[in-house]
Amino acid sequence: MNTAMVQSYWEIGRLIVEHEQQGNSRAEYGKQQLQQLSQQLTERLGKGFDVRNLRNMRQFYQSFPKRNAVRTELSWTHYRTLLRIENAQARDWYLHEAINQSWSARALERQINTLYYERLLASQDKSLVEAEAQQNTQPLAETAKDYLRDPYILDFLNLQDKTYQESQLEQAIISNLQQFLLELGKGFAFVERQQRIRFDDEDFYIDLVFYNFKLKCFLLVDLKLGKLRHQDIGQMDTYVRLYDEQRKGSDDNPTIGLVLCSEKSEAVVKYSVLAEQKQLFAAKYLPYLPSEDELKRELERERAKAVEQLQQSELSKE
Repeated sequence: MNTAMVQSYWEIGRLIVEHEQQGNSRAEYGKQQLQQLSQQLTERLGKGFDVRNLRNMRQFYQSFPKRNAVRTELSWTHYRTLLRIENAQARDWYLHEAINQSWSARALERQINTLYYERLLASQDKSLVEAEAQQNTQPLAETAKDYLRDPYILDFLNLQDKTYQESQLEQAIISNLQQFLLELGKGFAFVERQQRIRFDDEDFYIDLVFYNFKLKCFLLVDLKLGKLRHQDIGQMDTYVRLYDEQRKGSDDNPTIGLVLCSEKSEAVVKYSVLAEQKQLFAAKYLPYLPSEDELKRELERERAKAVEQLQQSELSKE
């Protein structure tokens, strides 16, 4: 039924544009004509052909003019959500990700609302990332750094009360693990919370441990309230080294460490091992969904920093 609905709606959109409008633009095809067409289709076929839905069908065909570009793995609800995206590159990327990651329509809508595509692009430091995104046949992410982004939007945790503790943040993530994995990105699976590793006679406890089946490595997450400190990075560096020594398999890639904090410190990022950008990372989390403008400003700052780091790296090579 879903496949038939998607194909039928695409065909109706094509007929509206090519036959009813004779290929003309929407501006030349008035509302009155759509109303007449809606009435005719409703009388013949029943519900589902109101003017608004006909506009969606028309836009569906205009956005996906090639029949073989219409993927029947997605529902009509998926496509209606995708039609809201003006950027064709972003729309195609979301379409492929929704299929590859088996996103529900609700999950797709959340990823669009939180600017998943834009945040992923902002986290890159490769100059060819825009061209890479256009290809669509290759995954956008290739390295450990590309799989992590900044910031993470944890609005689903419902932590509006700013007095929560790290233990409450951790528990909220565990209670909403499915949504957190969706926010974390592709290929992640949960391993354990408060996992113990031992060094000499001292025990260390890692807040959250994940495994990424695409990168074939473990991800250690340390949750921090407040501003990022040098001690936090040093502690994560210790965790990663111990984990590689004690838990990493011979066929696993080096472990990744991520300090998830409520406020990043540029000084710590610049004057610590984070500057090397190898296996240690820090990212900011937002316990609420900011406005689109606020999030865009955040991404612009991150992109500017990524560009600056890339330029400094290139200069050092010269």
